[in-house]
Amino acid sequence: MDIELGRGKRARRAYGFDEVALVPGKVTINPDEIDIRLRIGEVDLPVPILAAAMDGVVDAHFAVEMGKLGGLAVLNLDGINCRYDDVAAIYEQIAEAPRERVNVLLQELYREPVKDELIAQRITEIKKEGVVCGVSTTPADAERKLPIVSEAGADVYFVQGTVLTARHISRSYRQLDFAQLVKNSKLPVVVGNCVEYYTALELMGTGVAGILVGVGPGAACTTRGVLGIGVPQVTATADVAAARHDHRRAGGQPVTVITDGGMRVGGDVTKALASGADGVMIGSVFASAEEAPGHGNHWGMATPDANLPRGTRIKVGTKATLRELLLGPARVDDGSQNFLGAIKSAMGVCGARTIEEFQQTELVIAPSILTEGKLFQQAQQVGMAR
Repeated sequence: MDIELGRGKRARRAYGFDEVALVPGKVTINPDEIDIRLRIGEVDLPVPILAAAMDGVVDAHFAVEMGKLGGLAVLNLDGINCRYDDVAAIYEQIAEAPRERVNVLLQELYREPVKDELIAQRITEIKKEGVVCGVSTTPADAERKLPIVSEAGADVYFVQGTVLTARHISRSYRQLDFAQLVKNSKLPVVVGNCVEYYTALELMGTGVAGILVGVGPGAACTTRGVLGIGVPQVTATADVAAARHDHRRAGGQPVTVITDGGMRVGGDVTKALASGADGVMIGSVFASAEEAPGHGNHWGMATPDANLPRGTRIKVGTKATLRELLLGPARVDDGSQNFLGAIKSAMGVCGARTIEEFQQTELVIAPSILTEGKLFQQAQQVGMAR
């Protein structure tokens, strides 16, 4: 039901991860007997978790390590890895820059042109290790880079903008034709980002293999503050999942829905999947992995903008190995490690054998779910903050 904001202006209530909870099922299932595989086009992943195409998270080395564990780390083709030969030195500059200078430094560094030979080189570095390779670029460069990416051997092509639509109006440049891009691509094409039912439905009609859901929820993203746009992730995921359902019912091909951003702990991931996602894309948690290239820092918008920055560097620290974050065993009790364990356990409690069944899990609106009965935990957190 819409809420009246003022005369002639109404708004729909939307929900984020902290406002909902999963309801246990009538039966429970052994977590070891649960299937959590993720399929994107013809690409089959044992782990339904992707690492975001952000420079503080993914370089070629991280992509290889993520792939060996069954997930997919997406390399940003518009990032520093494809602008500089000696990328390690650039990472050190960003990590060591004082806070008051870092945004200016990032603007300067991202003015260096992307080099096609580095795109091919980074993809080759990943593929020679025998893992799945996902790469991301902006709509403006998607057509031009497609032959380079295909020839180098990438497996999944992500096209990401702050907000993506199937129709775009401009007198100064030509809009990317997603249907034509898909037709020309031998790789599955995943597009994002999208948070609205009708936009998602129209994008699915172009033949894309997947859609990323989320505008501005990421820890290092400032889009919601700079532009004032976004939809909380539970509602956004449910709306795009509804579009996927209607698209399939109308005879469309399968489309993978991936919730992108805003997840800090395992409970957020399980709620994203129960809201309708087939998989999730995460940034800040993986930026804290020992294998991450950012030295404990997180930054790197998938769509950098030198004139109106919508991302910043944040300090996340180095907290665990990538294996511990994904597979455990967890060394902490806050849900920030062993994401696969959290997924399988939640699915088992909710009686879901597959992610598709998990998407049917009942959710309740529960704004007190994280605070109810947690007096001593809250007191301890306040003490630690001091």
